[in-house]
Amino acid sequence: MSNRNSQANKQAARERLRAERERQKKKEKVRRQLTVGGAIVAVLAVAGGIGVAVAKTGGGSDKWAEAASAKLAQPANTSGKNGTDIVIGKKDAKHTLSLFEDARCPGCASFEQNVGETIQKDLKEGKYKASIHLGTFLDNNLRGTGSKNALSALGAALNVSPDAFLKYKEALFSKEYHPEETGPDKFADNDYLLKIGDTVPALKGNATFRDAVKAGTYNRWAMEMSEAFNGFKDVKSTPTVKLDDTVLGTDSASGKAAPSTPEAFTAQVDKAMKG
Repeated sequence: MSNRNSQANKQAARERLRAERERQKKKEKVRRQLTVGGAIVAVLAVAGGIGVAVAKTGGGSDKWAEAASAKLAQPANTSGKNGTDIVIGKKDAKHTLSLFEDARCPGCASFEQNVGETIQKDLKEGKYKASIHLGTFLDNNLRGTGSKNALSALGAALNVSPDAFLKYKEALFSKEYHPEETGPDKFADNDYLLKIGDTVPALKGNATFRDAVKAGTYNRWAMEMSEAFNGFKDVKSTPTVKLDDTVLGTDSASGKAAPSTPEAFTAQVDKAMKG
């Protein structure tokens, strides 16, 4: 379980994301203005000090700075403001399962490995529909960009189809491909994300998916998804799993620990459905 349990931590994460977007917009504006010949001189003012970074054309580019000011591209199969609503399953399903996850979260990986197939089965049967909420707060906690990068790639998969999205999310959280929390930030590498994509039949050799991952087509969307995730003040950790308004799991120091077995998950879902 990845902890977001204090109000201070949650507020700080939201403020960091907003501040990051503003910094990135300003930095990108400066980068464009100071392009001279084959070199880019980026002047950064940080906490009253001035740092100067020089990068050659074709190297040193900050794609997340560019994403902050990029035109928003929303994947197909999304809805709501800025395409941040992802609802998968039969539209007439009477109940909604809400999932709150971060791509780098080890607890999310464990949950998906144990319960993911059950959820996909339930969705096909129409037991409930799923509302997916994906955050990137672990990029701040652990440093790196893997959560944002994986979320952007998930957008590329969702643009292909909801099923491709679910299968790709399953692969990202699998034992074979999910990185250790304290290990290398593997999801920051597009080649690694494409390698994982090749394990999903609908994405293997799919030029639209591959081009979108390489170009960062959904990077801006990933940032919008992250900001929407931070708006859920009652979500204290990942994974958080809700059936309608009922949080599933057992009490722990950092909130509700999501069910760890298919049997426990199904029992709690059925109980919540009965009210």
